[in-house]
Amino acid sequence: MLIGYARTSTTDQQAGLEAQIRDLRSAGAEKVYSEQVSSVASRAKLDECLAFLREGDALVVSKPDRLARSTAELLAIEADLSKRGIGLVVLSMGGQVLDTRNPTSKLMLTILAGVATWEREIMLERQREGIAKAKQEGKYKGRPASIDAIAVREAVAGGEAPAHVAKRFGIARSSVYRMLGEAA
Repeated sequence: MLIGYARTSTTDQQAGLEAQIRDLRSAGAEKVYSEQVSSVASRAKLDECLAFLREGDALVVSKPDRLARSTAELLAIEADLSKRGIGLVVLSMGGQVLDTRNPTSKLMLTILAGVATWEREIMLERQREGIAKAKQEGKYKGRPASIDAIAVREAVAGGEAPAHVAKRFGIARSSVYRMLGEAA
């Protein structure tokens, strides 16, 4: 049985999720698990999907980054599936479909996953360099403050309890203490 898994990072990516589901169904997935959650958050549907798979099944995903956060995690998932007699099919790996029930595809998955991780790390490095340069030029100041720290400090200085200030401003109590510490 082919089982599909689709994921996007945010609810804003509805079209992307629908496209993944369409592609998985076109590939023959009889059941599709989908969720809209960041890859760093808990992925309940992925856990449910992995638990549902049985020997002889194959997990189908559109791209490896929809399944795993890193090369290590992808390879760990693939190793677990392989140990359980379950294949992994990746529909879009450089224009090729990879099916780990084939040894050559397993090798290609490992290589391409490593390249994808390297590419992401290079992109993040360039992004950090760009941000540092923009900061030096005074063009990047970070996210604007969502709360008036001066008003928070004045409220506490006026005798209001930090917990009450936090509730009134709709922020965490730890944020109130952080603002007080920044003033010191």
